This record gives sequence, structure tokens and C-alpha cells, in this order.
Amino acid sequence: MQISGSIALVTGANRGIGRHFAQQLLERGAAKVYATSRNPQQIDIPGVERLRLDITDPRSVEEAAAAAPDVTLLVNNAGIATFTNLVNGDLSTIRSELDTHFWGTLSMVRAFAPVLGANGGGAILNVLSAMSWFSHDGANAYGVAKAAEWSLTNGVRLELAGQGTLVTGLHLGAADTDMMASYEGAKMDPADVVRAALDGIEAGRLEVLADEWSTHVKASLANDPSAFYTATAR
Repeated sequence: MQISGSIALVTGANRGIGRHFAQQLLERGAAKVYATSRNPQQIDIPGVERLRLDITDPRSVEEAAAAAPDVTLLVNNAGIATFTNLVNGDLSTIRSELDTHFWGTLSMVRAFAPVLGANGGGAILNVLSAMSWFSHDGANAYGVAKAAEWSLTNGVRLELAGQGTLVTGLHLGAADTDMMASYEGAKMDPADVVRAALDGIEAGRLEVLADEWSTHVKASLANDPSAFYTATAR
């Protein structure tokens, strides 16, 4: 998969990591970039084609697929973080995390898989998280949703292999975006996250671990979980 000459569509492109995706895709020579948002008037990136898209609205997803029949690279970036727990958190808020990260991403994959297949296969990049692999008190709804999206990514990769579509999962810890504004720990530059992701796509990688934290968390999965959570608590 080559970025230069590709036709890309980025969800949640009005800010944060999505905005960096749209910008870097243009810088790398993408022939066209559809930059999407629920409020496309908020997208201020010169050179993109703006589209309205709410990934939790099936009709909106269908309309986007019809408006962008030339896409060869789909970047599923749109997301939310409600900082909600599972036992006492509001159920509608928990559902909104799953509606966005799991059902919304699945709707996009289902709508654009035929488009990608018709255009030679192309690639899908799903923006996941290190929290695909661990839980954190205060954000457990997000962890559940990202774990589901990770499993989705692995599943559709197998299902779309026959049409030649690369499916890549991007994992990262905290990035310096509006979504993580309240987080006081170390944060990655979102431009570096996007650079690693696009390099990974061009290298044909199935998974991109954008930072040391994601690498550490994934490696811990082979060990007793008590060691990871004890160390994290400290």
C-alpha cells in the first residue's frame, strides 16, 4: 500500500489525531483526502474534500460511501472518551462508547469494504489504543470498547484478506490532543503517532505500536496480570 497517489478517507478529521492524518496524507502525496466530521465546517485543512459523517448513524455512513466511491485507504479514527466506569456508570454513556468504537467502526468497514475491493484492495487503518489490552479505573467503558474494536480489527483482517485489503491496527498510549487534555502524564506528539501509522501501512504491517507504553502493555499479556496491575498502581 502506497500513500502517494492513494484516495484516503479519514473519520474525525476536524481535530486531534484525525486532523494530523489528513494533513500528513496530503504531504505524502495522496491524490485526494476526504476529511470527515459530524460538523465538516470545523475542518480547516487546505486541499481536503470535506464530508459530513457521523459513524454512529447508518444512513450517514451509507451516504459517505456513496459520495466517496474512489477510496483506497480508510482511516477509522473517530472516537470518544467518556471516562465512565462499568459498575456504577451511566449505561447510555457506556453504550455510546461501544456505539462509536465498535459498531461505528464496523459500519464503516462494512460500507467501505466493497469500495476498497472494487478499487484493488487498498487498506484500512483502525486507530485503537493501549487500553485495548488493559483496564483503568475511571475509564473502563473506553477499555471495553477498544478491546472490542481490536478484536473486530483482527476479525475483518481475515475476512478481507481475499480481496487484498490490508487491515492495520494502531495502538498508542496518551497523545497530546483535546481528548486527553485532562491527563497529566506523558503524552506523545500526535504528529509522531500518525507518522508511525502511515509508515506501518506502507510497510504492510498488521499492527503498529506507536510508543513504548503500548509495546510494554502488549508484552505484559503473556505474564501474570497481577504483576502488571501492581506495577501500574505504584
